[in-house]
Amino acid sequence: MSKSNDRVIATNRQANRNYELFDSWEAGLVLSGSEVKSLRESKVQISDAFGREENQELWLIGLHIAPYRSNHTFAHEPDRPKKLLLHRKEIERISSRLNRDGLTLVPLSLYFSKGRAKVKIALGRGKSDYDKRQTIAKKDADRETQKELGRRQKEV
Repeated sequence: MSKSNDRVIATNRQANRNYELFDSWEAGLVLSGSEVKSLRESKVQISDAFGREENQELWLIGLHIAPYRSNHTFAHEPDRPKKLLLHRKEIERISSRLNRDGLTLVPLSLYFSKGRAKVKIALGRGKSDYDKRQTIAKKDADRETQKELGRRQKEV
């Protein structure tokens, strides 16, 4: 996602807080015309979405794309499952880890790359409340350490 013509539509900011993330992939999405127009207006909610494997295909469930405001006759269903486009070997690798390790497929961000809608997905394991508190405490400790190092460098 480092290319200059990529435009981020939505990010799942809670993914890092709620999941311990592992491998990530870029996947295409099968969308209708009105869904693409709504995405261009950033009318999407990604935080409740997750991936599921059905019949050797990966689907994104819970991605809410609001109906396009100017299209009343051919409006799409906002919460319909969207098919993810990946290579067969990637799908097999992801589905085996989903089934074997009990991981979850989490969307991290939704963006346009070269005019095509893409989603960055990652495998993750849900964190417990204890793990979340531990992560926050570690971030606070690192922040305090950096602040103290900055003070000491100014003194010298």
